[in-house]
Amino acid sequence: MTPAERAIPLKHPDCFYIDGQWVRSTTGDRFAVLDCSTEAVAAHVAKANAADAERAIAAARRAFDSGPWPQMQPHERAVYLKDIAQRLEALNDDFAHGWTIESGILNKLARPRIGQFLGGAFRQYADMAQTYAFVQPQRSASGHEAFSVKEPVGVVLAIVPWNGPAALTAYKVAPALLAGCTVVIKPSPEAPTSAYLFAQICEEVGLPPGVVNVVTADRDVSEAMVRHPGVDKITFTGSTVAGRNIGAAAAERVARVTLELGGKSPALVLDDYDIDTAARTIGASYFGYLTGQVCHSLTRIIVPRARHDAMVEALSETARSMVIGDPFDDGTTMGPLATARQRETVERYVARGVEDGATLAAGGQRPQHLKRGFFFEPTVFGNVDNRSTIAREEIFGPVLSVIAADNDDHAIALANDSIFGLNAVVFTGDTQRALAVARRLRAGSVGHNASRTDFSIGFGGFGQSGIGREGGVEGLEAFLESKTVVLDTPAG
Repeated sequence: MTPAERAIPLKHPDCFYIDGQWVRSTTGDRFAVLDCSTEAVAAHVAKANAADAERAIAAARRAFDSGPWPQMQPHERAVYLKDIAQRLEALNDDFAHGWTIESGILNKLARPRIGQFLGGAFRQYADMAQTYAFVQPQRSASGHEAFSVKEPVGVVLAIVPWNGPAALTAYKVAPALLAGCTVVIKPSPEAPTSAYLFAQICEEVGLPPGVVNVVTADRDVSEAMVRHPGVDKITFTGSTVAGRNIGAAAAERVARVTLELGGKSPALVLDDYDIDTAARTIGASYFGYLTGQVCHSLTRIIVPRARHDAMVEALSETARSMVIGDPFDDGTTMGPLATARQRETVERYVARGVEDGATLAAGGQRPQHLKRGFFFEPTVFGNVDNRSTIAREEIFGPVLSVIAADNDDHAIALANDSIFGLNAVVFTGDTQRALAVARRLRAGSVGHNASRTDFSIGFGGFGQSGIGREGGVEGLEAFLESKTVVLDTPAG
């Protein structure tokens, strides 16, 4: 592809979307969006300062306090959600193109996932307008007529990360809009283009002014937005370190939060399951999908001690078979990391793994044949101590650690010995055994013989993997407050 073909086309890159209009920044400052495969600039977008952020929050505040959106019935708001879904699906390839450029996902994987997650999220929540009980008749303890009412939480600040920006925007914004909230979307400076495309759609469908606003900002402005008294709820996806800071800031003023944070997810390969099959399932999907830059990735591979070496070799063979290169090439099976900073982080962790005594069995460096782009080899460590740094901390890159267990109980204890609890998988041919082990794992999602996270049901984690759930009914309820109304009327 030529540089022109790789460029990300945006209608209003020098503006923010605020109060239903495209408005220029107060300073004219911009972020450069890099193509992570070539390191070339693919787009520029406006950079918000405190005044720009204030305008966006004020617009959302007006739209919630005096606009029509919160007063509409859920089925009326659902009409907009269905229109948004239709337009998202029409722009499927544009969203996928931007995701590949910014984050490094293989374009052949991005295209079907965009359609599944974006349109699917808005359609799912549009359907909930008919199935979710926003108002439920009750009988009070005093015998009076009463109602349990679910109402919008208010102005929502949606902070979206760079690894899966479009889908994560959808699963934050769709339920917030159905609930009747107004939203300020704060995308990552590294991956802002999906938010711009989404704002174009909001303009096209005629959302009332201020219902959705988009500003791209750096960390200092983002922190001010989190602390802003006009924001009622923060929904954040990102690192646990950043999540702790956001949670602490929100707690100072008792703002509502949903935090979807990091993970160090275990795959437990039990003694009855084929090692080669497990290795192909774990390795190919982990290395090939976003180069390991996924919070729920299976990064700790826990196997019976007698099978440790066989698993290390099988995973190493998978790693060596990966074709690293341009994510737009259908022959590529693994793309780059998203940023130079992320690659440097992975390199530091690999060096620490070697220093701590783990066996580097495959990968561990930049590929020699790729001189441009943020590429890194798929990497496998064996003989990893579950208490070591590479087994404890989220690396967010293509690095797998194989850990030996004495038996099932030991494997479960190793899996649970983590500050995180986002995802897990149990590999076994026995369904009942899988269910029994799954119930003992401290994780928000547990799959059988594959990672099976499902936003349509609900996604989130235990421990320091976050607070709350996204997707499903719980994802809607995260944007609702409960109100009890008791009338001076005897119950019928």
